[in-house]
Amino acid sequence: MSGLQLPQDKLIEVYRSMRMIRRFEERVMDEMASGDIPGNTHLYAGEEASAVGVCLHLDEGDYISSTHRGHGHSIAKGVDIDSMMAELFGKASGTCGGKGGSMHIADLRKGMLGANGIVAAGAPITCGAALSAKLLGTRHVAVAFAGDGAMNEGVMSESFNLAKIWMLPIVFVIEDNGFGEATANEHVSAGSFTRRAESFDIPAIEVDGTDVFSVYEAAGVAIARARNGGGPTMLHVHVPRYYGHYSGDPDNYRTPEEKAAMRRERDCLTNFRKRVAEVSLLEAAELDAVDRAVDAEIDRAVAAARAAPFPPLSALTTDVYVKYL
Repeated sequence: MSGLQLPQDKLIEVYRSMRMIRRFEERVMDEMASGDIPGNTHLYAGEEASAVGVCLHLDEGDYISSTHRGHGHSIAKGVDIDSMMAELFGKASGTCGGKGGSMHIADLRKGMLGANGIVAAGAPITCGAALSAKLLGTRHVAVAFAGDGAMNEGVMSESFNLAKIWMLPIVFVIEDNGFGEATANEHVSAGSFTRRAESFDIPAIEVDGTDVFSVYEAAGVAIARARNGGGPTMLHVHVPRYYGHYSGDPDNYRTPEEKAAMRRERDCLTNFRKRVAEVSLLEAAELDAVDRAVDAEIDRAVAAARAAPFPPLSALTTDVYVKYL
């Protein structure tokens, strides 16, 4: 099904999810600047259409793994924003009890296996989730989100190989924003990412990550293949990254003109509004109402995070070691 053929309530859901990710990240940037969020963050702003277009096909029984840039994936998979915001503030009501922070948000109840500060480390974990689904016959699928830098890690090639050999129900989503931290791709990545996947006999699709409808359609093909026993697929999704690599990144490897043009010409929210207006599917007033509702939800989540208690001292050694015997 073409994304533009979705019913109105689903179109509103798509826009709301993308807007929620954008506002969440913008607010996190503000709170980081004020010093109220400890540690570090890697923001997903600009890449929203990738997570939303993929996760719209998933249910709570399906799995995803994420990266150090994991807020968007978590929101798209249905993780509660109040718990996420509390986690960023280091509060006990956070998804990981306030002890994981931005790079370790996880919610197994939602099939969110976790963000991960180690590049490409989510891929083999997701292969394990996909293997469990295959062995149990659940028809669930697993999606491994990774950045372009992950394609140069050996474990990604190992995961491709394993996924194909075992014909796992998995989709690898490579979100390519053109930079591995501050290094442009052309300096570190040889050849084509899709051809790398195809060398493992894994189908690969190039996708415009500023067009949520294109992502939705490509992800639909890949996820249907996985559910029906057709094995893995890779999506190479081209996305912009609005902020620097991390919260303190001066981002001086891109010119102000480049960054302004990126926001002006490659905004998935603007593109969505334009597309639905062209075919008279949604009115601007309806989308404006979504914007206001999302702003209110984010304000409430921040207020709740500020008011929540920090973990007690007794929590210091809980969830750290596991006794197997």
